[in-house]
Amino acid sequence: MKIRYDAQVDALYVELRPLAPGTADCRELSQDITADYGPDGKLAGLEILDASQVFGQDVGKVVVELAPVCSPETA
Repeated sequence: MKIRYDAQVDALYVELRPLAPGTADCRELSQDITADYGPDGKLAGLEILDASQVFGQDVGKVVVELAPVCSPETA
């Protein structure tokens, strides 16, 4: 997963998985949020425009928490 913030255009992009150029199916979820889906229909990324308005002053302080993945052997 990658998270990128572009202060010049005030946009935050959360890439959940990479897609080949031109393969994303972009769907507008709201005026400022667009979801990118891969050819398999699974979510690949989220673009958030006007990110500083959505996140406030904390836009530069994005915290990502990942839960450990349990394998069948450890469950």
